[in-house]
Amino acid sequence: MLTASEVAKELGLHIDTVRRMPESTLPVYRTKGGHRRYKESDVSRLKGEQSEGSKQHLAAIYSRVSSYDQKQKGDLDRQKIRNIDYCVQRGYQIVQMFEECTSGMNDNRPKLKTLIESARKGEFTKLVIEHEDRLTRFNYKTHEFFFKQLGVEVVCVEQVLPKSFESELVEDMLALIAAFSAKIYGTYSHQKRKKGEPSKMETILSLDGV
Repeated sequence: MLTASEVAKELGLHIDTVRRMPESTLPVYRTKGGHRRYKESDVSRLKGEQSEGSKQHLAAIYSRVSSYDQKQKGDLDRQKIRNIDYCVQRGYQIVQMFEECTSGMNDNRPKLKTLIESARKGEFTKLVIEHEDRLTRFNYKTHEFFFKQLGVEVVCVEQVLPKSFESELVEDMLALIAAFSAKIYGTYSHQKRKKGEPSKMETILSLDGV
């Protein structure tokens, strides 16, 4: 039998997240003193340790939030619980779990790259995500088609995200606008320098007598 802290370490979850997991996903037992205990076999089942020949439903879980603040509030752990519970209810064996704290528009995500490499090696056949925008903000169908070519089905736990994710989308859009604005301004400045014209900063410095 394992304690809640030991289970949290094994699954890579916060101890409070383990305590909130539904018993249908992770059964809990009580000692005579009323302390929580968990069977090692149940934890192994969640980790995807299965017997030989039961590989028809190997699943990888990918969870993502955009900000560290969301992670601190427990959004990432709650997302992981929903994904884990979805797999358990359908008999999927969880072989890998990936999590990231970054924008869905970031195309240089280390864990996503590792996920793709694992898919390429045929290490799982189901990719479970809470919602399609957890995988990517744009061009989801292209990503879905890509994984399909690797023999992996992308499965979404939810079809509609709660309103709390609307603010996250706004943050991503503002970051996108800022990135494009910086790129446009940089190109404009470069063109002016190429023509021998002073940049905006050079003009300000000259006016200041520098």
